[in-house]
Amino acid sequence: MTSILTGDIINSRKKDDNFWLKTLKETLSTFGKSPKYWQIYRGDSFQLEVENCENAFYAALKIKSHLKSKENIDVRIGIGIGEKEFNVDKITESNGEAFINSGYAFDTYLKKQTIAIKTPWQEIDDELNIAFDLALLTMDSWSKNSAEVFKLSLESENITQKEIATILGITQGRVSERQKRAGFDPIMKLEKRFRKLIQQKTQI
Repeated sequence: MTSILTGDIINSRKKDDNFWLKTLKETLSTFGKSPKYWQIYRGDSFQLEVENCENAFYAALKIKSHLKSKENIDVRIGIGIGEKEFNVDKITESNGEAFINSGYAFDTYLKKQTIAIKTPWQEIDDELNIAFDLALLTMDSWSKNSAEVFKLSLESENITQKEIATILGITQGRVSERQKRAGFDPIMKLEKRFRKLIQQKTQI
């Protein structure tokens, strides 16, 4: 089992590539080397493999928060989980159930929301896509400041509000306010729920 994220930048043609391409490449490279684990194609589309399926939603959160914090540009991501049946050195030339599911999520569900998932288990899809839809009411509205605090909080699990305040040069109270506006605590509860559900299925 593996997970594939298929994504594209929203309204990329209205933005200078230099505003978001470097940020996207830097973020994707934290998950492995290109072109085996990720590739950008057609200018504003990408695929990413996250071999540990439990980390797939974390990866989507990381990509979205990085882009919105740097350039306030948004992204659509279809997550697919399943088998990987054909493995080559370029991710865009590999195939299997995970790739098919990712493409299905991207082509079908992203007409209504900016993050969606397709797995081999319909009950999981139903629960998570409803939860994503609700979480995106907050995430799609992140300001640059909210996304920045979310990104820092996400990437350093034990970082304190005081430490974030020092990094950003703001007060601890401001950090707390931005975390609340970003929905950090409830979204991370969803991330833990995601991990638990996927872990239960993939370890059977």
